[in-house]
Amino acid sequence: MAQLTCRDLKLGYEGRVVAEGLTFSICKGDYLCILGENGSGKSTLAKTILQLNKPLAGSITFAEGLKRNKIGYLPQQTPVQRDFPASVQEIILSGCLNRGGLFPFYSRADQQKVHKIMKQLDIAHLADRCYRELSGGQQQRVLLARALTATQELLLLDEPAAGLDEAGTKELYEIIDKINKEAHITIIMISHDHEAALSYASHILHLGKEHSFFGTTEEYKGGAEK
Repeated sequence: MAQLTCRDLKLGYEGRVVAEGLTFSICKGDYLCILGENGSGKSTLAKTILQLNKPLAGSITFAEGLKRNKIGYLPQQTPVQRDFPASVQEIILSGCLNRGGLFPFYSRADQQKVHKIMKQLDIAHLADRCYRELSGGQQQRVLLARALTATQELLLLDEPAAGLDEAGTKELYEIIDKINKEAHITIIMISHDHEAALSYASHILHLGKEHSFFGTTEEYKGGAEK
C-alpha cells in the first residue's frame, strides 16, 4: 500500500507555476530521490508534501496514520542556524515538540528515544557539546537525529549534503542508506547529486521543464542510456 500518492499535481507560488502534471506514489521502505535543475519545483514539492504550501491543482493522499507531524523533515541550513548556541541533546530533543500540543514537555520516553537515536548515529559522545562548535558533517547528523525523533515512517531531506566535503558527504549518505535499509524508514531526498541518487535510491523523480520522469532507478538509468 502506498504511503503517499500524488495525482496530477500542479505546483507554484505567487501565481507562478513551477511544475505540473506530477503523478507518482511511494511505498513503505522506498528511497526516492527528487532531481532537477534549480527552479524546477523540487523544494516547492517538498513544502507541498509537508502541507506548508497548497497545490494549485491535483491531490496528495497519505496512508492512514501518516500525518504531517509524523514526517521527519531535514531542511537546508542557513548560516544563522549553523551558529545556534544550544547543546546537541537540546536540539535533538526539540524534535519531539511537534506533537507536544499546547503544553509541550519532554517525557522519560522522549529522552530514551533521543539517546537511542544519538547512539544509532554515533553522536552520543557529542550530547553536551555546543552545536555551533561542531563540524558541518556532525551538524547534519544532529539535524538528521532531530528529524528521526518525529518518525519511524518517512524522512524528507532537502539537499542534506549541501556544503559538506567529499568524506562528510559519503558518510552522511551511508547513514541515510542504513536508516532506509535497517529501520525500513521511507526516504524522500531532494538532491543535485545524480551519482549518489543512482547509487542509493530505489526510485527517481526527475522534474524537468518539458517533461518529468518517475520510476525505478534502473528504469531511469535505462532511459539515460538511450
